[in-house]
Amino acid sequence: MKAIPLVIPDVKIIEIDLFNDERGFFFESYNNDKFSKAVNRNVNFIQDNHSKSKKGVIRGLHYQVLPYEQAKLIRVVSGEIFDVAFDIRHNSPTFGHYVTAILSSENKRQLWVPEGFAHGFQVLTDYAEVIYKVNNAYSIFHEKTINPFDKEININWPIKSNVTWQDKKMFNN
Repeated sequence: MKAIPLVIPDVKIIEIDLFNDERGFFFESYNNDKFSKAVNRNVNFIQDNHSKSKKGVIRGLHYQVLPYEQAKLIRVVSGEIFDVAFDIRHNSPTFGHYVTAILSSENKRQLWVPEGFAHGFQVLTDYAEVIYKVNNAYSIFHEKTINPFDKEININWPIKSNVTWQDKKMFNN
């Protein structure tokens, strides 16, 4: 397992050790000891979430506030996504900036997003199934959402649409 820092170095691409042969492939999608060493901290994941979405769908930008902040380890088991981590840590030199990564069932990359980031993704294929681990419980009272079309953030979503934030009843604060 290898952790590759992005432009915001606290967010990392996680590359796993993949074993291919004539039968197919094998890999450990998660190994606590290897992961802890790769990100230089112990993370106690308590829940796995699984979503399936259609092409063009944007999920996020979601985050939770104290005491329910969440770190996430995201991977795609089917399809491809454009993944975004937006820095909301007020004391960070990268506050207000974001990083992106392409995650897919083909590249088998994962994205480590620590606490202090809003997270979201857009589906690039007909469908995508995304699994992500979280280290804290979901709390409807601590969940927040940032408009993924906010002009100040200016995320360059790969699939353009005429949909605006106000048109999306599925988004909530």
